[in-house]
This record gives sequence, structure tokens and C-alpha cells, in this order.
Amino acid sequence: MISSRHTTKIRPDEIIFRAGTGVFAVLIIGVVAAIAFELYRQSKLSIYHFGWQFWQTDSWDPVAGEFGARPFIWGTLYSSILALIISTPIALGIAIFISELAPGRLRLPLVFLTELLAAIPSIVYGVWGIFVLVPFVRQLEVNTPEWLKVLPVFKGPPLGVGMLSAAIVLSIMVIPFTSSIAREVLKAVPQAQREAAYALGATRWEAIRMALFYARTGIIGAVMLGLGRALGETMAVTMVIGNTPQIAASLYAPQYTMAAVIANEFSEAAQELYLHALVEIGLVLFIITLVINMMSRGLIWSLGRQKNPRRARRILSTPAPESA
Repeated sequence: MISSRHTTKIRPDEIIFRAGTGVFAVLIIGVVAAIAFELYRQSKLSIYHFGWQFWQTDSWDPVAGEFGARPFIWGTLYSSILALIISTPIALGIAIFISELAPGRLRLPLVFLTELLAAIPSIVYGVWGIFVLVPFVRQLEVNTPEWLKVLPVFKGPPLGVGMLSAAIVLSIMVIPFTSSIAREVLKAVPQAQREAAYALGATRWEAIRMALFYARTGIIGAVMLGLGRALGETMAVTMVIGNTPQIAASLYAPQYTMAAVIANEFSEAAQELYLHALVEIGLVLFIITLVINMMSRGLIWSLGRQKNPRRARRILSTPAPESA
């Protein structure tokens, strides 16, 4: 009698393939760990000298040997969040129009022009910001009504260089990344989802909302990728933000970011403590980026586990906006 059990033998080429791909996966982890270790090793003197005060101190005085990262942390997070607020609606609008509404003859040129923005070097954005954006922002600040200048967000002299210019430049640089990924995510939504919505009597607006709901996890991932791009941007921001280490809520005030201070002062760091403090700024930026990526992955994971058909029914039952 022949046994029904069959022993599955793994072929040698499959073993080699698994081992090879596993090595590449482990290599990524090793590279990240090596970067973190090297940043820590090169900033030991600053870590031991300042401790947690480095994260909490506002003073940055290389002559006196006093270094604190809080103004740079504030400037980095503030500019990145502002850029995200400006860029996300525009990027999603571009993605929705190209994937759902654009005529066939316009779709390819729009995709090309959008992706072309991602290929422009950041130094070009910086030069454009200095000669075009900064004068425009200065005129905007000059013409700001006096009653609006009472608010802390709009206080400050009309310099042109400052947080508002940096946020606008960052948002322009983030838009192509977010819109391209969001567009591909919307294209991956099965056509059956839209057809099912139309079959239930949905309008085009409601069918698009259903597609957005279906692709929400990928869209959030696209937005988080844009945030990561904004956190690490250097040259364009350096040229328009004003490079002043201060904490201010005003959009008109010149401020500083972590990447900008490293780029501007690394070649001038003659003292060992000064150099280690700049490397620790890089370590702080690395940690913040890692934490934000972990939080975004957790958010995407939690959204991916949600199964809420009531939400989908509510979307279909919501009336579409009346056209003007």
C-alpha cells in the first residue's frame, strides 16, 4: 500500500534564493543600525556633557560652548507640519483629478509635469524661493492688515525670509511625492468598487468618496512619506527660512531647522564639542524621523485592520455637494 504522505523537498536553488533575499532584508536593518551607532559614537562628548538638557535648551553659542537643540527641533517640526497642511489638500486634489476625472489627453501630460517637480534639485527651489517667493511673501507681510498683526501667528517685521517662505517651498517639494503615490493607490482600487457604488445609485462624487475610503491606508502612507521628505530637506529651506535659532509662533519670523544648521555650520566647527553637538543634532533628527515613521506605520496598521461597512453605507447616504 502506497502511503499518502509526500515529503516535500526544497530545491537547492530555492534555498539560495531565500538566503539571498534574506541577506538583503537584514542588510537594510544593518545599515539603519550602523547609521544610528555612528551618529551616537560621533556625538558622545555632547551627549555626556549636556545630557537631556540638549533637547531642552534654547541657547546656541559656539563661542561660549553652549548648545541646545530645541529651536532647531521646533523649526523642523513647525515647518514640516505647515508644509503638510498646505500640500496635502493640493496633492490629493491632483491625484483625484488625474485618476478619476481628467480626460485621457490631459492625463499623461499632467502626470509628467507633476513628477517633473520631484526631479528638480532642491537648490533650484531655493534660488526660486529667494528671487520669486521671498519678495512675494514680503509684499504679503507688508499688506497684512493691522488687526491681523495682533495675532501671534502674524507678528514680526516684513522680512520675507522666515517660516512662511520655508513652509511654502517645502509644500511645493512635497506635493509630487504625495500626489504620485496617492494617484497610484487610487488606480489600484478595483473598478468593481466604483461600479458597485454606481449600481446602488451613487453619484460620481459618492463613488470617488468610496474609492478614497477604500484607499485610505495607502493615502495616509503617501502623506507620511511627504512628511518624511519635509523633515530632512536642507538647501531650499536654508536659503529662505532666515537661519535664526529662536522659537516663535509667527509665520513671519526667521527661524532654523536641524538639517539647515548642520549644513551651514559643519565646516566651521573647529572645536570638538561644537562638532559633536552638530552630530548630535543629526542624531536627534534621526530619532525624530524614526519615531514619526513608527507612528505612521502604527496608524496605517490600525486602519488596515478596520472593517467598517457602516462607514461605507454612510458615505453613500451622504448627499453630494450641490453644484453652483
